[in-house]
Amino acid sequence: MKKLFIGLCLLISSVAANAQFERGKIVLNTSVTGIDLSYSGSEKGRFGLDAMGGYFVFDNFALTGTLGMDLTDNVDKYYVGVGGRYYLQSNGLFFGGMIKDTSYRYKSDNNENDFSLVGEAGYAFFLSKTVTIEPAVSYNFSFLNSDYSKIGFKLGFSFYF
Repeated sequence: MKKLFIGLCLLISSVAANAQFERGKIVLNTSVTGIDLSYSGSEKGRFGLDAMGGYFVFDNFALTGTLGMDLTDNVDKYYVGVGGRYYLQSNGLFFGGMIKDTSYRYKSDNNENDFSLVGEAGYAFFLSKTVTIEPAVSYNFSFLNSDYSKIGFKLGFSFYF
C-alpha cells in the first residue's frame, strides 16, 4: 500500500511538473535571500543576488536572461547573461547554459570586463503547481582569468506562469 501511495504521488507531481514546461509558459527565478555561495581561486567565498527570467519556446526548453550583482569589500560585480534551460520531460531535472558578461569594479579604481560560459544542473522541486525551489550546481568558465572560473551551489525559487 505504501509503494502504491508513493507511486501515485510521483505520478501526480510529474504530470503537474510537465504542464509547467510547455511552450508559451514563462519562468521567473530569484535567489533565496540572495544566496549564491560559490568558491573560486580569486574569491574564496561569495554571497550574491541574481534574477532569471525565461520563455518556453518549445516544450521543456526555455530561453533565459539573467541579471545579477555582488557587492564585496574590494570589488563590485555586475553581470548580465543570456542562455537556455532544458527540463527533462515529466520531472524537474534541468540543465542550462549561458554566456555571461561581468563587469568588475575594484575599489582601487581598476575596472575589468569578462565574458564567461556557465553550465548548470539542478532540480525543480514543486511546492505548488506554479512554485518551485531549485537547488543547482554550476560551473563558470572565465575567458579573462582562470582565477575567476568557479564552481558553485545555488538555491532559488521559481514561479511558472
